[in-house]
Amino acid sequence: MTENTQPRPTVVVLGGGYSGITVAKALDDIADVTLVAPSDAFVHNNAAWRALVEPEWVDRIFLPYERLLNRGHFLRDRAVSVDGRRVTLASGRQLEPDFLILATGSSYPFPAKVDEPNAETGRAKFRQAHQALLDAGRVLVVGAGPTGLELAGEIKAFYPDKHVTIVGVASDILVGPFDQELRDELRRQLDKMGVELKLGSPLLSLPAAAPTTAASIVVTTEAGDELSADVWYQCFGITPETGYLRGPLAAARRDDGYVHVDEYLRVGGQDGVFAVGDITDADRNGTGTAAAQANLMAANLRALITGTGELTAYRPGPLAIAIPLGPEGGAGQLPGLDGVAGAEVIADLKGRNMLVEPWAGLFDASAATDHH
Repeated sequence: MTENTQPRPTVVVLGGGYSGITVAKALDDIADVTLVAPSDAFVHNNAAWRALVEPEWVDRIFLPYERLLNRGHFLRDRAVSVDGRRVTLASGRQLEPDFLILATGSSYPFPAKVDEPNAETGRAKFRQAHQALLDAGRVLVVGAGPTGLELAGEIKAFYPDKHVTIVGVASDILVGPFDQELRDELRRQLDKMGVELKLGSPLLSLPAAAPTTAASIVVTTEAGDELSADVWYQCFGITPETGYLRGPLAAARRDDGYVHVDEYLRVGGQDGVFAVGDITDADRNGTGTAAAQANLMAANLRALITGTGELTAYRPGPLAIAIPLGPEGGAGQLPGLDGVAGAEVIADLKGRNMLVEPWAGLFDASAATDHH
């Protein structure tokens, strides 16, 4: 067997979220992969609410990037300017890989996503937020989408005595292309848990206090309802992280910050530049979508690198959503399943384990032995 003397193509993956780590790991064996992320650890955001209510989960959701790749390497840095395949990092370093994958994801208010560049400060922030929740008798959740509903369910499941109110602008929960039956089932369970819904009227203004911190909060809805709470959570406001794009790539950036991609997830007609996950306009945001795009992208790059096989176009999958309400409750809409998936299905799928194991399983590069 002769050793292949061809240099391995270089791949730079910008962003260490769900799609970024999936692509980087999948190409580690055939390319020289560099994963660039501003934090020292991946955060399993799917379990963020559980870590808020049960602090022993905090250590399970921070997974060090150092353990992800066997051959490639992790670079703790951040892209400040990308104009085609040339990447300028915050450190001043420049990279020009053969293939560039934009996987910078989106930001969302803590604790659904953690904005700390350091796992240690991130964990400390969770513990502070947990303490503020423990001390609170009344909780206000602003936003009646999937994150707001899931958070309210977590809090009531673990602390049934706390008074939880969800405020939503729309006249019903869970705006989007979902069956009414799903909304009705979630509302039935929330009602049974004792969650109060204030729908159909926005707040006149958000609380002055920062979310997740202990404070004496009084807010009024446009309908005139006055609500008081001891802590509040912002469960709306997703922002694609694409401000670093320049030149032809910036031209592919829409007004809302999402990046337009072709059917092969290429950006701006640029050869060798691809985007995956939350920043693209290819599909709805979400972990499942990000992973599906990342797996397709990895297979396509493998075909390009090895010169075998055709590229496969990305097709959005069927609508799927699973909303746990605590470890044993929740409901969802799943492909191949008629009607609403009930509490038992959702608990098995996500509620009890919060999908920690499959993602933690990627981070085994050094068999989880820390060389300190």
